[in-house]
Amino acid sequence: MNLYEAIVDQQEKIAVIGLGYVGLPVAVALSKKASVIGFDVNRQKVEDYLNGICVDGSIEEERLRACTIDFTNDETRLKEARFFIIAVPTPIKSGNVPDLHYVQAATRTVAKQMPKGSVVVFESTVYPGVTEEVCIPILESESGLRCGTDFKVGYSPERINPGDQVHRFETIIKIVSGIDDETLETVARVYGLAVEAGVYRAESIKVAEAAKVIENAQRDINIAFMNELAMLFHQMGINTKAVLQAASTKWNFLKFTPGLVGGHCIGIDPYYLTYKAEDSGYRSKIILAGRHINDGMGKYIAEQIIKSVVRLKLDVKNVKIGILGLAYKENCTDIRNTKVTDIIHELHEYGMVPLIVDPLVDSRQAFEEYQIELSSQEALKDLDVVVVAVPHASFAQMSVEDFEVMYGSEKTKIMIDVKGIYDKADFENKGYHYWSL
Repeated sequence: MNLYEAIVDQQEKIAVIGLGYVGLPVAVALSKKASVIGFDVNRQKVEDYLNGICVDGSIEEERLRACTIDFTNDETRLKEARFFIIAVPTPIKSGNVPDLHYVQAATRTVAKQMPKGSVVVFESTVYPGVTEEVCIPILESESGLRCGTDFKVGYSPERINPGDQVHRFETIIKIVSGIDDETLETVARVYGLAVEAGVYRAESIKVAEAAKVIENAQRDINIAFMNELAMLFHQMGINTKAVLQAASTKWNFLKFTPGLVGGHCIGIDPYYLTYKAEDSGYRSKIILAGRHINDGMGKYIAEQIIKSVVRLKLDVKNVKIGILGLAYKENCTDIRNTKVTDIIHELHEYGMVPLIVDPLVDSRQAFEEYQIELSSQEALKDLDVVVVAVPHASFAQMSVEDFEVMYGSEKTKIMIDVKGIYDKADFENKGYHYWSL
């Protein structure tokens, strides 16, 4: 009996290492068809999952409570598995350099526990070459086993989209790869147990690694173009939203919009690609230029707020600002690498301390990650400026009248609609000073 058949018969187990936005949905989906151990070093997270609580919103709590995952933070339990999926974060360090320490630590943990005949699959986003040049040597040195004979390795990049109930693990085509044809087939069949959309067999591990980073680099560059257009049109006194609406009437116009670009993928993955490019002797031009534009948008928006305040002769030191949204994108609880903090930090430089509201974000996480104390929406009173930074559905549904209660009755009202989700005329007809990208 091969490994896939043993997993289907529940004679062998799958272990998912790292139970965050990626690992938890993967584990839950696979647990419907296989025996799954869910491992994470965070004891509190494991306890929450055992109690059916998902703080970060990566999975519906109903599905969490109904799943059969064996949650643990005891790494010795990994000895019970023979198919391992490593799904830990890959952030960047100061200087926009890839930070592989989570992947390396998880790899060591697995290496110390995995038995002969194991298959280890990496889902973490990395630059081409990491799996074979960084991870395999760790697996061999820590386990004393030999790759290719004693164990096999694969790579299957994550495509989870936090907050998206349509594009989920089960409904997104899964890229799979392996060090040989046998491993590729095993990895493809195991993921095929849960991925309804099917799998795509990449010709090599490096191809699969490269495919992942260019998916997000492509999107990053397109948004950077929109952001540059927004800054250009603002200088020219042209409404960016109106321009894009006109241009989008052409059948092949790509419908991207300007905005903040953060999160654990788009704002980070391009740096993994450019790092490897430089290591290979090639200096990126377009990719780094796009990153430079997008990384500066938080500061640019803050500067527009300050210019509006000064132009309207408000007291900079006493101006009251409310910011709606802290998550890195709309309808999502994820605050990793959110660029709303860039707006906040720049305002702090001018002595402005805004109130931050985000009903989807866990207040404990916001404070632990950024030392930001979230306020309730009811606390937004007597304001001079409202910034809709992240257009969650609850914010997008608000009317001009809903915003009226946030401003002082005799005050000049400044509305900063970052992504331009409201009708400009509705606000200007009510005497607001309206600005959007």
